[in-house]
Amino acid sequence: MRPSFLIDMDNIKCDLDLLFETSWEVCNKVGGIYTVLSTKANTLRKLYDDNVIFIGPDVWDKKNKSPYFSSRPSLLADWQKTANLPYGITARVGRWKVPGRPIVVLVGFQGLYAVKDEFYGKMWELFGVDSLHAYGDYDEGCAFAHAAGIVIESLCRYFGIAGKRVVAHFDEWTTGMGLLYTKWKLPEVATVFTTHATCVGRSICGNGKPLYDYMRGYNGDQMARELNMEAKHSLEKTAAHQADCFTTVSDVTAIECEQLLEIRPYVTPNGFENNFVPKKANYDSKRQWARERLLKVAQDLTGHDYPENTFIVLTSGRFEYRNKGLDMFLDSIVRLNDLKSSKQKIVAFIAVPAWVKGPRRDLAERLGSSREWHTGLHDPFVTHDLHNPGEDSILCRIRSLALDNSNEKAVEVFYMPCYLNETDEIIRSTYYDILVGVDATVFPSYYEPWGYTPLESVAFGIPTITTSLSGFGRWIEKSSGAKFEASGTNVVCRTDSNYSEAVNSIAESLHYLTNLTGNGLKRVKAGAFATADKAAWSAFMQYYIDAYREALENANERNN
Repeated sequence: MRPSFLIDMDNIKCDLDLLFETSWEVCNKVGGIYTVLSTKANTLRKLYDDNVIFIGPDVWDKKNKSPYFSSRPSLLADWQKTANLPYGITARVGRWKVPGRPIVVLVGFQGLYAVKDEFYGKMWELFGVDSLHAYGDYDEGCAFAHAAGIVIESLCRYFGIAGKRVVAHFDEWTTGMGLLYTKWKLPEVATVFTTHATCVGRSICGNGKPLYDYMRGYNGDQMARELNMEAKHSLEKTAAHQADCFTTVSDVTAIECEQLLEIRPYVTPNGFENNFVPKKANYDSKRQWARERLLKVAQDLTGHDYPENTFIVLTSGRFEYRNKGLDMFLDSIVRLNDLKSSKQKIVAFIAVPAWVKGPRRDLAERLGSSREWHTGLHDPFVTHDLHNPGEDSILCRIRSLALDNSNEKAVEVFYMPCYLNETDEIIRSTYYDILVGVDATVFPSYYEPWGYTPLESVAFGIPTITTSLSGFGRWIEKSSGAKFEASGTNVVCRTDSNYSEAVNSIAESLHYLTNLTGNGLKRVKAGAFATADKAAWSAFMQYYIDAYREALENANERNN
């Protein structure tokens, strides 16, 4: 371990010896938390060099290797030789294949299942965590977190942390047991717990219940029982109260935490690095390629002609039909068809991974041919075959709204139900390769603790529409202004009771963008780029530094 040092980078200062960050999404791309951690890593490495260690689950094997992890047996080699980890716990040390390439320890935790009842009993005895009604992925998350806590303990003993300033940061309920283990075995270590979305809040929304208008009437413990979320909620709430510093990612989620977890968190907004944005010299060519690819897919599905100035709209994210506002997006397209009076063509793409059986062979054949097709395929609005086409919410909604592209309308809709990672056999490109080619994005989320997708959009200079219920939307309203010219973003007011009004606002916003030309378009793009600059980790890291400092102070007070 290097000696303690004072960090000073862009006015960021913190005296810290060792930082651990534990998450299920370290070297394991599942959702937005992966983006948070993988982009934050570069700035943390600049601040702390190899004094920051990320800890993630070893869910990989020889046949299914992690594409994000590079093994480095020479790192922490002496510790690996002497660790002697119990319960069959394994630890692989390497580098995360992201900018900054921080040290990563991937933890194998399968042996913890055999002693889970013993451990759950100890956590009940020490902290009151109720694991009695656990089900689903609870055991998996807790086994990993327990193993991660043991690894942190082993590393701390190896380094010798007496008199040192050490912080252990845990993300989401899946790591809560690790935090509690650390507090039990290593009281001198300062702990930080971050919830990116509360278990109960997400479940309320996922079950179609109104969250915001009734927030002050909800009791978290009562709702956890009603929604069969008792174990996760108990763990999350206990970790939040036991942590030396409890944080969340936005003002909107802070209100949720205060009501459902009964504790006010410190807000640490999610930053990002724009190193995935094409350089200026390549931007135009990459944009042209992406547009041609998207329009080629549309043409081969429908047989329609799409001029070069076709306006391309995109929404993306996880398949959470209501929470991500996919219902609202489709309804706004219907409304936009009613509003659109010009002859400019509009195509709307929905890039949301679903239960895909495989690529459409008829479409793949057309894409592989040099012919031009003037007749449409059956179902000319979906790029892949699904296992459950009769149950897929998006597909069913497209059909019910008659957005079937059978007749040429002002707006046509295309559903790409796959991960855009170059292996889908239709789009054959990454999400970022496609994003650069669109003209606008829409993310009308009902439940969105932060919202990386609109932030990524503005980083590409793409105007975006989001809602006042997203953490990113709230931040825009406070920091930049909620209109296109100011921030490249239009924040649509959304509540539990104004669905139709929000649909109309989205449609009108898109209609406005389709009519932008010249200087107006330049101002919107400039606003988008300026917003992205404000959200870089170099601007947001100070919030985390303050959280680490608070945790260290509280730990010191707790131990004296």
